[in-house]
Amino acid sequence: MAVKKTPKSAVRTSAKTRAGAATKSPGAAVKASTGAAGKGYGQTVDKTKAQVEHAVALAKENVEKASAAAFNGYDELAGLGKGNFDALVQSNNVVAKGIEAIGKEVMAFAQRSVEENMAQARALIGARDLQEFVDLQNDFAKQRLEETLAETARLTELSTKVANEAIEPLQKRVDAAVERVFKVQAA
Repeated sequence: MAVKKTPKSAVRTSAKTRAGAATKSPGAAVKASTGAAGKGYGQTVDKTKAQVEHAVALAKENVEKASAAAFNGYDELAGLGKGNFDALVQSNNVVAKGIEAIGKEVMAFAQRSVEENMAQARALIGARDLQEFVDLQNDFAKQRLEETLAETARLTELSTKVANEAIEPLQKRVDAAVERVFKVQAA
């Protein structure tokens, strides 16, 4: 607010008026002084009231801006949380399907192993001599070792594939969060 300056001549006139009133009668001087004081007090009250109203308006505006920013931040945070939750659900679905596939693979391997062990037992029972028995046992041991190593490699490959697929949605969320942080820092 601009403060209105009174010209020096008006101040001199006001002082002369008060001085002239004081010489005429003491009551007139008091009356003139009281009137001037009342007028000055009224102007001060009006100016103070205007300044308070202006400060209240600015405070209200700042509160509205801060509230809007807070709600925008809340909406963004809620969206971020929903995206993270969706990524976690997607990742858990991949893991569940992967565990199911690995379980099926293990069960199939176990079933094949039981069948091959039964065939091995029949062959060993049918051996004609000790040398044939030892040779059959060595062949079966080598075969079982090769099959076990091959099955382990398949399970390792399947587990790695499941882990990579499960991490993918989570990694995308981390990448998005890091990108958002860098955008905020750049701004």
